[in-house]
Amino acid sequence: MNRHAALRLFTLIFSVLLLIPAAVLCSRPQQRAHSYAVRQDLSVYFTNADAVIDSVREALRQRSQSVTLTYRAEGDHMADIAALTEDLMQFVYAETDAPDAGDYLRYQTAGYALRYSRSPEGSGYAYQITVVPEYYTDLKQEQLVTERVRALTKELNLADIPSESERALVIYDYVRGAVSYDTVHRKNAYYHLKSTAYGALFNRTATCQGYAVLLYRLLREAGLKARIVTGYAGDDGAEPEYHAWNLVCIDGLYYNLDATWDRGTEAPRWFLRCDAGFPHHQRTGDCAGPAFAEACPMAAQDYPLPMKGALS
Repeated sequence: MNRHAALRLFTLIFSVLLLIPAAVLCSRPQQRAHSYAVRQDLSVYFTNADAVIDSVREALRQRSQSVTLTYRAEGDHMADIAALTEDLMQFVYAETDAPDAGDYLRYQTAGYALRYSRSPEGSGYAYQITVVPEYYTDLKQEQLVTERVRALTKELNLADIPSESERALVIYDYVRGAVSYDTVHRKNAYYHLKSTAYGALFNRTATCQGYAVLLYRLLREAGLKARIVTGYAGDDGAEPEYHAWNLVCIDGLYYNLDATWDRGTEAPRWFLRCDAGFPHHQRTGDCAGPAFAEACPMAAQDYPLPMKGALS
């Protein structure tokens, strides 16, 4: 008997009691959109992983209070559910072409709580997994962000700028000029708007994560591939502290940019830099791993300057 037991998803239940029909079962894990890989150290996997991932991602985008997966499986798999869910959520937060998914969704949530249980059913068990996300914003705030971002793309005439680097510069100059650093709430762990695109757009204040999330959203909306990077940074001998910045893809290669450090300056210093030209920043976690490096090939040199408004 195969060591891996396939989890048959019966329903997805959002907090608003919206019932999603079960996806069609496959005899093996789907590899289409998400490259879902079966972990060899787990006893279970989803055969309809693509449907589960898409549905959970949409639930998060709609700010559902909880997402419940129910399924039936043979045997006892309780010990593997936490790891299974963690893997699943990594795919939920994976990059897509949607500006409000990928890193945007990842960094507008503060993780999730997990509850799971089982009860006997026939020769096996009925399992229930409930994911309870913690959001930085609500659905109405995200709708306002979407409206404002789309309006900004028109106000900045981004559709009329064919050059990727010039488009990125216009967006970068807007963010670093329009948003002030939130010194009031910087140390307040309970005030989440400081880390959001909503706070940056409507309160005009944010900490580094808010700058990075807004910049990501605008770059993505303008058709540019971008990422949010986290790690530690400290300029001019300062003690390194947690920091967030961005990468943007120009002509097939990625460059660093830090709108927080360039806020309010006459011309940007931390714009379209290669790693060697971007000192005092140290990536950590997944951002420092080989998979991230493979997905985001970095330029070997800074982007050639000057450009209009830019300074080396």
